[in-house]
Amino acid sequence: MSDDFLWFAQTAFAAAADIAFACALGALMFRVWLSREQAFAPLSPALAGWRRAARIGAGAASVLVLCSFASLWLEAAAMSGAPVIKAGASLWLVATGTHAGIGGSVSLAGSVLLWLAAVSDRPASAARTGLAACAVLIVAAGKSAVGHAADAGAFSAAEAVQALHLLATAGWGGVVIAGAWVLPALDTSTARATLIRLTARMSRAAMVAVALVIATGAFNAWRGTGGSPGVLMSSAWGHALLVKLGLIAAALLLGALNRWSGLPRLQRSAATADAHTVINVLRLEALLMAGVFVAAAVLSRSVPGASLAG
Repeated sequence: MSDDFLWFAQTAFAAAADIAFACALGALMFRVWLSREQAFAPLSPALAGWRRAARIGAGAASVLVLCSFASLWLEAAAMSGAPVIKAGASLWLVATGTHAGIGGSVSLAGSVLLWLAAVSDRPASAARTGLAACAVLIVAAGKSAVGHAADAGAFSAAEAVQALHLLATAGWGGVVIAGAWVLPALDTSTARATLIRLTARMSRAAMVAVALVIATGAFNAWRGTGGSPGVLMSSAWGHALLVKLGLIAAALLLGALNRWSGLPRLQRSAATADAHTVINVLRLEALLMAGVFVAAAVLSRSVPGASLAG
């Protein structure tokens, strides 16, 4: 098995895991919001949205568990030098005896907890929401120990910032990607009021997440470049970062378009055409956010520019 294939497989599963994590988190947020709307009631006009959010959450959490295990398996293959199909022999040693393996194991454990919280289609209770919140924190902590932040050492400030960055990015991307699936189920005249309220909540949550993404992302970028912007153009890591920044900028523009134009117009008119406009812009933003997660996975598997410059 070639190193190039192994790198590609690790990157692909990392990207899929990040997207699944974001979707699971976004679906959880929508379920909490829809619970406040009593959308789980049999006669609720928003029942279709509730059911869709439940399906997305359970499906995304299932994919996250599978991708987390696959990533840990591939890490064992990479560290042991064994063929992928035989990496199971060294899986336990890597999972318990290396920093990256322990981080992957923590992430996998958090993924299982998140799956347990997501598989139920019952209304979001305080206990289940608390379990899901703990699971999300565990997943983010585990993921932060697998990437470049781990170079600074276990429980370092770099890992803490990276964990917060992962949470913020998943929160932003999650409400956008999950929203692109959930909101169309509310695109009826009887559920229009719920759609408007959820879009407003989603917009406010995304604003908070974006602020955290920018702050933590700036720190990570500075750390990755070592304070030397020249590495952005002279390394594959820098090229991936520029692509990621470009996708984020485009997603921000679409989000701003919905927040400052589409949503106010929809709130004033409650018209079907305006609802379609908001949803279609959201779908485009969701595609860009998926690209952001792919670029982030490439970054995590590339040598930082500062290391190459040094």
